Amino acid sequence: MKKDQEYKEIFLAESLENFEEINRLLTVLEKQPSEKNTLHALFRITHTLKGNAAGMGFTAIAELAHVLEDLFGEVRDGNIVMDRQVFEPVFRGVDVLGALINAVRDNADVKYKGIKTKLEVIIRTKGVVKSEEGRAAVGEAAPEVMADTEATPAVDEREADETEETRIAFSDLVQVPVRKLDNLLNLVGELIIEKDRILAQAASHPRGTNEYARLSRISADLQYSVMDVRMVQVGFLFNKFHRVVRDAAVVENKNVTLKLEGTDTEIDRNVLQVISDSLIHLIRNAIGHGVESAEERKRLGKPSAGVITLRAMGETDSVVIEITDDGKGLDYEKIKCKALSKGLITQDEADRMPVDELGLLIFEPGFSTADQVTAISGRGVGMDVVKKTLDSIGAMIKVDSRPGAGTTVRLTLPASMAVKSCLLFEMQKDVYAIPLSFTEAVISVYKANIHKAAGGLIANHLGKNIAVVFLKDVFDQDLEKHIGTNLLQKTFDEIHPEAKLEIVVVTFNNRTVGFVVDKLLQQKEIVEKPLMKPVDRVKFIGGVTILGSGNVCLVLNIPFILQFIFGLYVQGRSAKGITLN
Repeated sequence: MKKDQEYKEIFLAESLENFEEINRLLTVLEKQPSEKNTLHALFRITHTLKGNAAGMGFTAIAELAHVLEDLFGEVRDGNIVMDRQVFEPVFRGVDVLGALINAVRDNADVKYKGIKTKLEVIIRTKGVVKSEEGRAAVGEAAPEVMADTEATPAVDEREADETEETRIAFSDLVQVPVRKLDNLLNLVGELIIEKDRILAQAASHPRGTNEYARLSRISADLQYSVMDVRMVQVGFLFNKFHRVVRDAAVVENKNVTLKLEGTDTEIDRNVLQVISDSLIHLIRNAIGHGVESAEERKRLGKPSAGVITLRAMGETDSVVIEITDDGKGLDYEKIKCKALSKGLITQDEADRMPVDELGLLIFEPGFSTADQVTAISGRGVGMDVVKKTLDSIGAMIKVDSRPGAGTTVRLTLPASMAVKSCLLFEMQKDVYAIPLSFTEAVISVYKANIHKAAGGLIANHLGKNIAVVFLKDVFDQDLEKHIGTNLLQKTFDEIHPEAKLEIVVVTFNNRTVGFVVDKLLQQKEIVEKPLMKPVDRVKFIGGVTILGSGNVCLVLNIPFILQFIFGLYVQGRSAKGITLN
């Protein structure tokens, strides 16, 4: 029911805007009757209004708009001359149209049949009801015309004149530039930070923070209300891909249709804007690599037209978007051979690597399994850009493919980029935050249960060996002096043999690592601010926030940190190498 009300409000806003534009254009046309552009604009607007009203089920508006559209069409074609005798009923008809639009909101009963019939008479008689100068007024009309008008039902003038009282109508919707919403959300973020500061100071007071419970509730409500304003339906973006699919299919000489599901799922507009280019790459890639030609599909017993399905689903604090094709699926052996030839993986890793990790290799720079270069595929560019873009907002990527049945790329996106649920921890007396979207578990492990392995550390978690890394070692930027040593074992060798370690287990794109921290603090919702110059190039940090104590808290860039850790082995920066997961 909520969605129906939203659609009605959008219809009312657009219709009132159309109504005002019709009035403006009519006044212009009255002064310049020969202005063709004005006539064309009136015809287009009434046509649009008719279609929108019919789609929403508002029959009266659709019928009256249809008659006005026909009349403007006749004027455009030169069959009717717009003079005072025609302008008066047209203006009256537009007034009734405005009353019908307002009646959608007010549920008022508006009579419109009379003016509708009068306009139909003008159309049917091809404007015989003209000015006195043309001597073609109704009383002096030709006999055949009179015969036609006599068959027309009598027009109730009282019915048509009921709406002559001029009223100014206002829409319930206001268009606001996105930059103003961003500024408002920024101010709300400052309010949240100030609230936390006040609560931190009040914590030591005998009455505690109960005195500020109302402040907490109101600030939280304000925060989520502003965030809700920035939410849009993914259909806003999805509907733009019909042309993308059509153009890509023409280039590849394939027959492909697009199917949309879950278009009413809501997501932050800024997230949608960031991922738009990535979705274009993924859809074009599915058409170029996945969907077979019509001849090959017929030979395989498939329908000649391939289907690309764009699906959206809402989950807790995230939105899942899936791009599915019914093509040939991924050739994992071909991917494995290509990765080996490019040195992305070793033979030992290729033998042990599960298919879900093999599938993610298509996002590596310069990687392509296409045998021929086309306008869409074969160059090995695009998919690595997709991954970097999605990593920048903390999106998860999962590839699921079945040979001969198709491929699904699953993107798990944050529902909002403004507020993040984070886990706060302490390291070397500084406070850091890890977004909960990457956090799988928090565990305590004794040093005796952590083992050295090929230049790294491993521990057992839920029956599976995971890599363990001391964040102190990762943040040590003087890497050159550690060449030839086991960088990720440095702090491990220095701690007491019976030490108990606090570990945050994080997961991103099938890579799981346990980060050893000094002290776990609390779970907290934060308003993250981007890094400003000159520290915006510090890739280990994704953003900052200010705690209630007034101290700055750095938010870790988990995708980049994991990429850095796993890249140590690939780049050979450790003499013995590091084998993780």
